[in-house]
Amino acid sequence: MVGKVPVAREGKRKVVLAVLIVFLGPAVVAIVHRALTDQPHWRDASHAASGLAPLPDQTPEAVVQVYAARTWGLRGAIAVHTWIAVKRSGANHYIRHEVIGWALRRSGSAVVRRLGNPDAQWFSNPPQLLVDRRGPGVDALIDRIEAAVVAYPYAAEYRTLPGPNSNTFTAFVGRQVPDLGLDLPPTAIGKDFLAGGALIGRAPSGAGHQFSLLGLASVLAAPREGVEVSLLGMGVGVRFKPLAIRLPGLGTWPQRQAVAK
Repeated sequence: MVGKVPVAREGKRKVVLAVLIVFLGPAVVAIVHRALTDQPHWRDASHAASGLAPLPDQTPEAVVQVYAARTWGLRGAIAVHTWIAVKRSGANHYIRHEVIGWALRRSGSAVVRRLGNPDAQWFSNPPQLLVDRRGPGVDALIDRIEAAVVAYPYAAEYRTLPGPNSNTFTAFVGRQVPDLGLDLPPTAIGKDFLAGGALIGRAPSGAGHQFSLLGLASVLAAPREGVEVSLLGMGVGVRFKPLAIRLPGLGTWPQRQAVAK
């Protein structure tokens, strides 16, 4: 029995080392790459349109799009900011729905609803298009999205980790509106924070389920997202259709832009 103790301890060390490599390794690579990349000061950063959204005055049909873009500064190595943009049939403008931390300090609510470019860069970081829905039935989808925005329970709270934050908001809307078909990347830190401190809930896609311990640790299994394990907001997993791996900092690989449907 005495000889078995060191063996058991060595096994535990290997497990801990494997966990650290899987979760921290990709994040460290992403942080080093970000640190070596020139980033503009936030005052000089661009919020120009990226060309991913159809021009509203040339698009009579209704449109819903969801975007993710790296956050400003070194934090962007491991985290993205997400938002939802909607345009009703016949409208000549988009409305962006998102949660922004500094808005809470200025207005008392972190939920921001404003006119603007749906596909704007986020502090010079190009956006990735996650959802692109257009045409018949999308106006009804917008009704449900806007009802979910109103129902978001954390308008008066904001925490970078583990949430509630901008990704908690987008994931909440996705859970309330499964037809949105949302698939948030593993870099959407805060998406695993379930409303009301629930331990079990829907995945952000609205299908499948996840167990979450206040967003600090989470296990997710869903048809759209695949399987993902998250610790301190950093997710590791695999998506099956189409096949892709999900890594902390590096995101979903291969990455893809949503196509209009």
